[in-house]
Amino acid sequence: MAENLTDKLVRFQQPEKTLHYLGELPDTRLAELFGLDTETYRTLLRGLDEQTRDTAAELLEDPAFAARADRLPFRPGQRVVALGESTTADRLSWFSILRHLLPDGVELVNLAVSGSTTTQALAQLPRLGFLRPDWILCMLGANDAQRLGRGVGAVGTRLVSEAETERNLLALRDLAERGGLPGPDRWIWLTPSAVDQERADSYPHFRRAGIGWTSEDVDGVADFLLGRPELTVDTRRVTTGLHLDDGVHLTLDGQRAIAVALVDTLAEAS
Repeated sequence: MAENLTDKLVRFQQPEKTLHYLGELPDTRLAELFGLDTETYRTLLRGLDEQTRDTAAELLEDPAFAARADRLPFRPGQRVVALGESTTADRLSWFSILRHLLPDGVELVNLAVSGSTTTQALAQLPRLGFLRPDWILCMLGANDAQRLGRGVGAVGTRLVSEAETERNLLALRDLAERGGLPGPDRWIWLTPSAVDQERADSYPHFRRAGIGWTSEDVDGVADFLLGRPELTVDTRRVTTGLHLDDGVHLTLDGQRAIAVALVDTLAEAS
């Protein structure tokens, strides 16, 4: 396995989230899944965490931003859970940066799974019920908008239809509240981040697989969420042009931009 591919897999893939039926997996087992020895795996994890820690520290050097971060509503003793796909599962994610912006005692639990659709996220409702979070941050819909059979002259078919995506997002929110989980004032949506459609269409691995994304589909999900009564963070504008070579996944600067947008939106709402 090429080193750069291994690094990317460790960054975006967390097998323990999908293999939870095997119980708690030690680092030795997880390292083997990536073809790494345990110490190399741990070194990679430490390096990724240091990047998010350093990013948060840099942000807090700005007194105005630090003041806005102090107004975040998450308090010690509370549990904040994130639902999402690769943008949130990323070990350099906005949620990982947020962890280092908050005071000790605020527990953050990241349930995001790379590749997850809204349909798959519905299956996490029992886990949410077990965790009993005080806040839920939900960033889903990008994988629903993935198009299969996309290529020259073929727009492709959405993995999950627009109507089904909207149904699933509403079901997540409504079923969670019926189960005694946070109400609308403690449920925060984040729109899917921007996609570089041209870059995604030309990315070799996507072309071979016949998959792709369109900005129009992403905008459709975002517009639906922005029409909801719950607070929604629009991440599209701030992430434009901040992609890896596939045009879909974000650079660290892109993740930083989402973290800033979240803080700014919550500060304005407080």
